[in-house]
Amino acid sequence: MTKTFARRRILGAAGAALAVLTFGVPAEADTLDDIRKAGKVRIAIDLAIPPFGMTDDKMQPAGSDVDLARLLAKDLGVELEIVTTTGPTRIPFLQTNKADLVVSTLSITPERAKVVDFSLPYADHPSVVAGMKGDSIKQMSDLDGRKVAVVRGTTQDTDLTRQAKGAQLIRYEDDATMALAFASGQVDVLATARSLLPAISKKNPARTLEPKITMQTFYLAIGMRKNEPKLLDWVNKWVRTNLENGKLVAIYKTWHGIEIDPAPLLKAGG
Repeated sequence: MTKTFARRRILGAAGAALAVLTFGVPAEADTLDDIRKAGKVRIAIDLAIPPFGMTDDKMQPAGSDVDLARLLAKDLGVELEIVTTTGPTRIPFLQTNKADLVVSTLSITPERAKVVDFSLPYADHPSVVAGMKGDSIKQMSDLDGRKVAVVRGTTQDTDLTRQAKGAQLIRYEDDATMALAFASGQVDVLATARSLLPAISKKNPARTLEPKITMQTFYLAIGMRKNEPKLLDWVNKWVRTNLENGKLVAIYKTWHGIEIDPAPLLKAGG
């Protein structure tokens, strides 16, 4: 074997080893740079859950989640592309790269945290069982044998499946369909976010809802794919800044009539 041939074999082996090291380890995703290069951020929002997301009288997106998304895109220096979603499709849209972020009443839960990353929370979100005035519902056992409406795949669906085994759960694909079912008298009890009750009652003032049982209080956050440290860091800093300067508080008060306290949110985020 000549020295030249031996040198080539050594160099070839080294190159192969380098290739294994290079291609055998997944490259860290960098959606933040991709967003900046594209000049737009794709944010998934459910436009059927007023006042978080809806369409106004000009058929334009509106609501607190929409205003939050617009502020985020503006501060990021890119255009906003709203990707219309529903409760069950929010996380799949992230996983299949149909959206870069989700701003759609997405509650932080241990189950979801296994498949997506969450930002610091930007609002709290009590989850309730609600019924009409005069309806005596005080505990989960009072739901035994009764029809209870819920949106498929939500935290309310998960909680009722576990805690109200005697109830007959009627699952709908989105809040708008569930609201119409209640307004038309198909169901008298439903489980949803407390903040949605006024909008649901508005569809039929004769059937006004009131909260009966508070199941738990969730924190709403911005969702993104896992292993995006640069994007997560940027979004966390953005949420913290806009909670502290009052912009997110103002958005929530405008649409919900409630002034959230940023202190517990910042504490919950660590």
